[in-house]
Amino acid sequence: MTHAPHPFTRRNALVAAALCALSGLSWAAYPDKPIKIMVPWAAGGATDQIARMLAQPLSQAMGVPVVVDNKGGAGGVIGTQTFVKEKADGYVLLLATSSTNAAAPHLYSKLGFDPAADFSPVVALCEIPNVMVVPAKSPWNSLKDIVSAAKQAPGKFTYGSAGIGGSQHLAGAQFKTAANIDIQHVPYKGSGPAAQDLIAGHLDLMIDTGSLGSIRGGLLKPIAVASSKRLTALPQVPTFNEAGTPMLASAWYGVMLPARAPAEVVERLNTELNKLLKQPDIRQRLSDMGAEVMGGTSSEFAKFTLSEIKRYEGIVKDSGAPKE
Repeated sequence: MTHAPHPFTRRNALVAAALCALSGLSWAAYPDKPIKIMVPWAAGGATDQIARMLAQPLSQAMGVPVVVDNKGGAGGVIGTQTFVKEKADGYVLLLATSSTNAAAPHLYSKLGFDPAADFSPVVALCEIPNVMVVPAKSPWNSLKDIVSAAKQAPGKFTYGSAGIGGSQHLAGAQFKTAANIDIQHVPYKGSGPAAQDLIAGHLDLMIDTGSLGSIRGGLLKPIAVASSKRLTALPQVPTFNEAGTPMLASAWYGVMLPARAPAEVVERLNTELNKLLKQPDIRQRLSDMGAEVMGGTSSEFAKFTLSEIKRYEGIVKDSGAPKE
């Protein structure tokens, strides 16, 4: 003899089915409210420039407003600490960098986040070699000029950075070691404010990733590029190797979500951002910054970030940068 299903059991089944349907609809409807790109640096630097470059076309692709939120401090760590506490629902993205998500673990004893476990990598965007720049009115015109001056006056000259652990800081520390000189590090809350002080003559040099606009505008003078070959955007500027002080330094940028983000959301964002990276105007604007476009799958970016965390352990150690 068969029995009709108990009403409570039937009700549970109906509720479960409804919840599943609603869950499917909710992700199918993503996004249905504004998206925020968190930049853990002050406005004006390369990270901020890239976020703002992507915000409008991403808004058009996703059908909702996309806004940039700058939260600088401590070499990108403060903003990143805030980000990992956000909901992993796809409405807050991080413009992650090699500074925050690869170098910082080796520079801070109390980081406040796990560079691997607290993130859902979405896509690698680009990589930019560092360029040494000095104020337009600087008497220095070559790397040999700088090394010679620094050797004659140890500790007198300064280099700026976006903060402790930023690519500018590590590049400067690498340069000090490679050239065997003593120049003083001055950290800021972002490369934008540091570049402003450099232009004003309050700093002597920077080894930056977002200075091409100021170079083209005649505000800064390029000295050397920290890449294996000359940049297409600066063909007249020698590499550090060519200038007599061998070193390589670059920064990468990518988009991440907080840990345990829904796979459907990661995939949607990865698809749209890869499409944007293929657009000629965006590729040109990145190239104008000296950037090499990356792209790829979220799993490729995840593997890349893990390898970079390991690689930066050696870079930080070799740079001599102290752990905070």
